[in-house]
Amino acid sequence: MATVFEKVSVKKIGLLLSCGLLISCLGKPESVSPVAELDTQRYLGTWYEVARLDHSFERGLSNVTADYSMREDGGLRVINRGYSAEKGDWQQAEGRAYTIDDKQPAHLKVSFFGPFFGSYVVFELDSDYQYAFVAGNTSNYLWLLARTPSISDKLKKHFLERAGALGFAVDDLIFVDQELNQKAVGSDAESSVEKD
Repeated sequence: MATVFEKVSVKKIGLLLSCGLLISCLGKPESVSPVAELDTQRYLGTWYEVARLDHSFERGLSNVTADYSMREDGGLRVINRGYSAEKGDWQQAEGRAYTIDDKQPAHLKVSFFGPFFGSYVVFELDSDYQYAFVAGNTSNYLWLLARTPSISDKLKKHFLERAGALGFAVDDLIFVDQELNQKAVGSDAESSVEKD
């Protein structure tokens, strides 16, 4: 039979482990710093996922978009959508995001799974909010988002150089097939996001 001391110790260890997991999920890669300012109102709307490092919750998806809108509680509503060729249909997940610290508005916590949050760190953002480089809590998570389904070669090169210099495995990046979205918005060269 466990003593009161043993029960309390197990609870403390469980609490410490939970706190440690929470902190590690809300951290950021050591080499990454969030941009100094993030105007939430300008960040709202549709972003196309141009590139990502592979992970289980988006594996096999193409034509991925993220739509951001305001929540009543002041946070962001995030609707991620992508096409699964394997299943032959669209997959969608709704999440919520909140700033972790008002002093770092571009370091957010996002959740698609109940009470569990992960980091969302905007570490480069175009002055016109036309593209964003986003990291998760480790260098295993990286995204290039843009306001159009395609980007210029100049921006792609800049993204690869910047991400590589920060320690991300750029050789493992998936450049997301946006064919269905490209057809929906038009395919002229002027619709590509350009690096300043």
